Amino acid sequence: MSEAITVLSDAFGRVRDAVQDCLEGASREQLTYRPTPTANSPAWLIWHLTRVQDDHVAAAFDQKQIWTQHGWAQQFALPFDDEATGYGQSSGYHEAVHAATIGYLTTVAHGELDRIVDRNWTPPVTLGVRLVSVIDDDLQHVGQAAYVLGLAAQ
Repeated sequence: MSEAITVLSDAFGRVRDAVQDCLEGASREQLTYRPTPTANSPAWLIWHLTRVQDDHVAAAFDQKQIWTQHGWAQQFALPFDDEATGYGQSSGYHEAVHAATIGYLTTVAHGELDRIVDRNWTPPVTLGVRLVSVIDDDLQHVGQAAYVLGLAAQ
């Protein structure tokens, strides 16, 4: 495994660890707490970061999403289209997405981080940039979730 893939795998592992730390011991009330009527709950933030990781990483590797491929959409039974990325929570789903992400990373060949995965941006987005973007987004959302859980615990 190249050094870059080792670093990316470590970063995604840190996301997983932060999600686990954030959710550990939290009650249902704390997970669904919203400091204002329009604010996101910790549960929503964790689910959302996982959906975005699942969506973006699966697309970058031309794979099906864990959400639809492994029955998570049916298990959650949310009143949204299966392609939605915005409501709910489960650490089990996050674990499955994390495992798939790490599995995809083990298939990255030398130089593949420069492969274009999204031409909808200028400049086009490479695999490396997409993965770093997902890590950044995930860590911001897990930080938000931890903050709101702190408010709920008061």
